[in-house]
Amino acid sequence: MNLRRLLTAAALAAAMLAAGCGHRLVANPGEHTVRLYQDEATFEKIKNLKKQGGPMAMLGQMGEGFVTKELDNHTPVRIISQDSEGAQIEVTDGPDKGTQGFVARQNVS
Repeated sequence: MNLRRLLTAAALAAAMLAAGCGHRLVANPGEHTVRLYQDEATFEKIKNLKKQGGPMAMLGQMGEGFVTKELDNHTPVRIISQDSEGAQIEVTDGPDKGTQGFVARQNVS
């Protein structure tokens, strides 16, 4: 009887773990990659520079290329935490496995 309970508990734990890892990155329409920022603060700085327009927007666009990493569309990830702006994620498979960073809200499914 105790073995049965132990096996049931192990199966439930495995199911909960598998359910938490079912997220993937989703590229914006017309794109094939998703930008991974070092952290949310960097994401916010780049977003604010782009909003200003003119030379500041160009600076934000160029800076984005230096401070982000591009990940393939449909890359499997684990969500560490999330808020209204996006999610702190960890890549769970592929060549970038173990990489952590921040992605915009619309880029996580």
